[in-house]
Amino acid sequence: MKTNPDTHSEKLPPSEILAIDQFLDALWMEKGLSQNTLASYRRDLVSLALWLARSTQTLLSASEADIKECLAWRYQAQYSARSTARFLSCIRGFYAYQLRENILQHDPVAKVSNPKLVPAAPKSLGEADVEALLAAPDCSDPIGLRDKAMIEVLYAAGLRVTELVSLTVAQINLRQGVVRVMGKGSKERLVPLGEEALSWLQRYLQESRPVLLNGKPADVLFPSKRAQMMTRQTFWHRLKFWAQQANIQKDLSPHTLRHAFATHLLNHGADLRVVQLLLGHSDLSTTQIYTHVAKQRLKDLHSAHHPRA
Repeated sequence: MKTNPDTHSEKLPPSEILAIDQFLDALWMEKGLSQNTLASYRRDLVSLALWLARSTQTLLSASEADIKECLAWRYQAQYSARSTARFLSCIRGFYAYQLRENILQHDPVAKVSNPKLVPAAPKSLGEADVEALLAAPDCSDPIGLRDKAMIEVLYAAGLRVTELVSLTVAQINLRQGVVRVMGKGSKERLVPLGEEALSWLQRYLQESRPVLLNGKPADVLFPSKRAQMMTRQTFWHRLKFWAQQANIQKDLSPHTLRHAFATHLLNHGADLRVVQLLLGHSDLSTTQIYTHVAKQRLKDLHSAHHPRA
């Protein structure tokens, strides 16, 4: 049985790195994938290449049996089916590229089956928890007011954390009450903010942002104390801090609020396709992880109003 190589102690030969770089460059040019997605693809391909190197195989010499053995190892190592499905999707794309460029004549993953996935209900927060979180920041402090505005915008627009921290002032239209979001694959969407988020955003722009910038020029909407774009990790820590202040015991991340945004919209009667557009999902099937919410709401309505419920 092969073992997973230590990615910190083993290095790939230049030919392997070149093959990976060429594939990722093609992905970036053709699909405009984000740097985070490309980095994830790179990790998966490097992981596979290092694993194959244990038996002196390479990405371009791997057989179907090698790929299946790697997947079997992942199963025994208790990788989740979802993680393995993402891993397999990445290497499918890699080998499809090699075939298209006539670098390979045989696809080693053509007959490899995808792992069966059980749709998982996304973790979310109840409306009372969200209200407690929104009330937690100290708005008399410039950083607290910035955090308050960020959480309001995050929840009001259902943004991904990368979309939130990279927002610029030019992407906000206060008069029309919308934010122009650049999502995955450089796809643009307009999302309404709502009166509450707009109100806090206006206050933040007047009272807090000038203090944080301290005279330094910057386009970023929510700068850090150094007047630079905040990292995703920094905002995650800020969110965890305010969750503790609000005495929220559940696991919480920026993505939890994105799920809460979608869940609460559906609870209040929004159409699934509208939620799809607001979230920036290219495929409705991605949004359908929230259908459990819609089903429960229909059951509740039936129970409350049907004469024979």
